Amino acid sequence: QVNLVESGGGLVQSGGSLRLSCVASGDIYRINDMSWHRRAPGKQRELVASITRGGAVNYLDSVKGRFTISREDAKNTVSLQMNTLKPDDTAVYYCNADVKVGPHYEFNYWGRGTQVTVSS
Repeated sequence: QVNLVESGGGLVQSGGSLRLSCVASGDIYRINDMSWHRRAPGKQRELVASITRGGAVNYLDSVKGRFTISREDAKNTVSLQMNTLKPDDTAVYYCNADVKVGPHYEFNYWGRGTQVTVSS
């Protein structure tokens, strides 16, 4: 069993910053791709940013230049630095990871989410 726990959400004014963190724990052999997703009210969940084990990153167009994803494999963590936040960034943010629980088995896990609210 693997658990992902997000932290760092909250209420911030437009133009402000937040840093989200996600820690994975449990029977972890190795973590491959990690990512952040979000679901805004009345909208579908969307991929915000992803990072491979090798460090290759990918961003949603609307957050490029404002958000930065990073990971620290020794601590099984992935972070999302969010700057110049806009009201449109308001959503529940979810951590996601592809986790190998042994040499041959990989599963995809989700965190429960953390609320980010940006006031105008």
